Amino acid sequence: MQLPPLKPGRLVKRYKRFLADIETEQGLLTAHCPNTGAMTGCAEPGWDVWYSLSDNPKRKYSATWELVATDSGICCVNTGFANKLVHEAVAEGFIQGVGDPATLKREVAIPAGNGRFDLALEDGAQRVFIEVKSVTLCRDQQAGVFPDAVSTRATKHVSELLNCVHAGDRGVLIFCAQHCGIESVAPAVDIDPDYAAAVASAAEQGVEVLAYGCSTDFNEMRIDRPLEFALAPESFAQ
Repeated sequence: MQLPPLKPGRLVKRYKRFLADIETEQGLLTAHCPNTGAMTGCAEPGWDVWYSLSDNPKRKYSATWELVATDSGICCVNTGFANKLVHEAVAEGFIQGVGDPATLKREVAIPAGNGRFDLALEDGAQRVFIEVKSVTLCRDQQAGVFPDAVSTRATKHVSELLNCVHAGDRGVLIFCAQHCGIESVAPAVDIDPDYAAAVASAAEQGVEVLAYGCSTDFNEMRIDRPLEFALAPESFAQ
């Protein structure tokens, strides 16, 4: 996935969820922050960041915060890129076993439910529905966890994937680690135990759970390796 042209800066602060002040060579600017999560470990004042500029005159803030250099690696804070990264990896055959790439579609209506799944494709006579989650919270030992804040919406998506499995289709949950320092992924039991329990239960009943890591050279970002996904079922007994 090609990244937009990036400019360097230094983070002053992130606030009101969608805004970030960045110190640049031209002075202080306010950028749009395309991340609704807590951004734990990704938004420390003083860290090096990279932002893009839009020429859309209708935008209130022309700058968009894209990357940050954390203590454990480069992280893409633009969670909207996760779907594009996974779509590209499936289309190009890097992510295999999820169906026929020629049938790949984006934003597909959830069968017998509200909302949309991120991706869908066909595997013979079966439909395959894919939900993508962006992982940016990196803890010790290069371990990524999701979510970084309680997410009832994410839990709902797990339930919808399970409904698809019960209906005879395939449901696939893909964690895309946009933090380049992450080498394994697990549910954040301490942050959202309901979500963690939902994932564990769904996996036991046939929902497929995959995780992939990314790399970037500041011009392009790509999924380049599978990651271990640890359910740690013993954590859900409490």
